[in-house]
Amino acid sequence: MKFNGLNKFLFICSLIAFGQVWLFAQAAQQQTELAKYIQDNYAKREVSIPMRDGVKLFTAIYEPKAKTEKYPILLNRTPYSISPYGADKFKTSLGPSELYAREGYIFVYQDVRGRMMSEGEFVDVRPHINNKKGAQIDESTDAFDTIEWLVKNVENNNGRVGTYGISYPGFYTSAGSIDSHPALKACSPQAPVSDWFRGDDTHHNGALFLAQEFSFYGFFGQTRPAPTSSYDYVKPFSTGTQDGYNFFLNLGGVKEAGDFYEKQLGYRVKLWDEPMQHPNYDQFWKERNILPNLKNIKCATMTVGGWYDNEDLYGALRTYQHIERQNPGIFNVLVMGPWFHGGWARDNGEWLGTAYFGGKTSEYYRTQLELPFFNKFLKDKGDVSQIKEVNAFDTGANQWREFSTYEPTNGTDTALYLTANGGLSFDLPKTADGFNEYVSDPMKPVPYTQKITLNYPRDFMTEDQRFVATRPDVLVYQTEPLSEDITIAGDIKPSLVISSSGTDSDFIVKVIDVFPNDYNFPTTGKTLPNGQPERVKPPENSAFSVFQPGGYQMLLRGEPMPARFRNSFEKPEPLKPNEPTKLGNFVMPGITHTFKKGHRIMLQIQSTWFPLVARNPQKFMDNYKLGTGADFQKATQRVYFGGKNLSAVVLPIMKK
Repeated sequence: MKFNGLNKFLFICSLIAFGQVWLFAQAAQQQTELAKYIQDNYAKREVSIPMRDGVKLFTAIYEPKAKTEKYPILLNRTPYSISPYGADKFKTSLGPSELYAREGYIFVYQDVRGRMMSEGEFVDVRPHINNKKGAQIDESTDAFDTIEWLVKNVENNNGRVGTYGISYPGFYTSAGSIDSHPALKACSPQAPVSDWFRGDDTHHNGALFLAQEFSFYGFFGQTRPAPTSSYDYVKPFSTGTQDGYNFFLNLGGVKEAGDFYEKQLGYRVKLWDEPMQHPNYDQFWKERNILPNLKNIKCATMTVGGWYDNEDLYGALRTYQHIERQNPGIFNVLVMGPWFHGGWARDNGEWLGTAYFGGKTSEYYRTQLELPFFNKFLKDKGDVSQIKEVNAFDTGANQWREFSTYEPTNGTDTALYLTANGGLSFDLPKTADGFNEYVSDPMKPVPYTQKITLNYPRDFMTEDQRFVATRPDVLVYQTEPLSEDITIAGDIKPSLVISSSGTDSDFIVKVIDVFPNDYNFPTTGKTLPNGQPERVKPPENSAFSVFQPGGYQMLLRGEPMPARFRNSFEKPEPLKPNEPTKLGNFVMPGITHTFKKGHRIMLQIQSTWFPLVARNPQKFMDNYKLGTGADFQKATQRVYFGGKNLSAVVLPIMKK
């Protein structure tokens, strides 16, 4: 067959389509085979386990039919659902991944207190109680009482229990390890909720993450009238559009978001309204911060997170750090990969959007880290020598690195200074005071993604930032092309001197890796029919994508800092109009990343990131969350450099 241009085009299309169909068919067949294996080899029963205060929690138990050995118990506690319900209805996969069903475990799933089929009252991120008395309960006691019942009432268990969970179930995992039950031998909090004001899900540095919270509580916040095995009680509501940018723009302020729920559902959503009464880091939020309470943990612990987790990156990093500091001597390790929220369990980890990581990082984690961890501490099977203290994937060098601490001892906090003409330099500027300014208009906010959606696309955290780089309300600073590789490992600390014509504003800082203009994705080692080398392609793009990796401004980290919290999250202060001030209290969750030789380091600074972050009215209010669209005002923002008003971003740079 002779190939002309059209034939080549059609042939390549057919190869790609056939490959995708084959992969989907293979995955479906494997899933079907696993589901059949579970039904053939496991027995399921449903029980209600009594807690110390008399409340019963609905629990499903999957037990191996074979009784040739005693099995450990793997427990997952969730506020979402342990469906399917019914002793004759089975999950199609058991445990943290598809690897576990054939390993031989007893799998236990539980609806937490007040959710789905369990009795009791649900409390959002229930506060931990120290020095409990009598029948007082929290999530640590519910986990303890559940484990106590299981080891006494489930036949053929070996007396060892492991717990795991992602996101909210990750919170129940870490909370359940406090004052560990003696049978709890291994736990893995994964993307665990930790501090809902300073870094996880609902707020970052006190700034409300609007898009994801509005979508979440519109579903999760609806009131359950009675224990139920379905979500039939959830009322649908309509925004009338999938254009999240314009929907939230037209909706108004944060107060009007709560009013929208009421109009759609016929009642106020308590789980939305209650936090809106607490704009500052007060007792309400302090009680819901699990981190200081992560004590008396006796079990081996492996905390897992993703560098590009748009929900609970903060929680993974801080949970590991607090457990390490407050529980000396236990086996406590951290795994951080190039993943979106839960991507280590739900994806192969090779791509995230247009960011390529060189291999199937999630599969490596599941086979080489997670399964050996549980097998070792629950079955005495194998070893965990390959699991280091900190297992961090370098998202620039595309390789796993190991450290003895979260922030490596051979790293040095190094200032990268803002300079005139949009420059960044490791040399101390010798110029006089200067500034760049822009007008921030809340009615024309900077979008955080090019994708039009009501929810948030999971790959926005690696999205190409060229789409906003030329906006007049976005400041851009970048280095010259790097003469050598620079690796950072640890937290990023912006140190900005700013001013505003208003009395309050947010300042969003984005750290970006700028690829050379001649960069292209690596080759696969194969040759296309036209004789050209085949290159890897982002899976969500077609073979004829218009995305150009040359010049790619890859977002690494973005974080808002409300100026009102620059000195204290507990006692906010207004800005003095047009007066330079240090934007303190600003720490961005860390990353392990190598900026390669020839790349540039870029910062973008702006005051809106919409609708991911709720708009700041740009005037100081006692509670900006009760503000309406009428409260928004323009403000002229300045970012200073040089002289006595040095601005920089402090990077944790590793020594060669």
